[in-house]
Amino acid sequence: VQLQASGGGLVQAGASLRLSCAASGLSFSSAAVGWFRQAPGKEREFVAAASRSGENTGYLDSVKGRFTISRDNAKNTVYLQMNSLKPEDTAVYYCAAAFSNIGVPLREYDYNFWGRGTQVTVSS
Repeated sequence: VQLQASGGGLVQAGASLRLSCAASGLSFSSAAVGWFRQAPGKEREFVAAASRSGENTGYLDSVKGRFTISRDNAKNTVYLQMNSLKPEDTAVYYCAAAFSNIGVPLREYDYNFWGRGTQVTVSS
């Protein structure tokens, strides 16, 4: 199983980025997917998640209205569109896949597989 996140970078506040996470070696359409992030000196936190179909989603309160999670099951890929980025969004972003009965998993321990992360840095 491999989850390969990409799309991170260094941007100024107010800019946009789109993260992608390509999955292989698993039944992607059978898994809920999520994005988490970890800032320096902080614990990893939930950012967004989507159900197996992508119809249901969940977000961290501080990113609601700015971030959008989506998935393309035909391409085994999940995306995180991030708009109006703020310096506090700076973190390593991780994608993850969950095989569970929970439609939109919000907790780390709900997830079975993790990608290696991509760095997002937002300058003020």
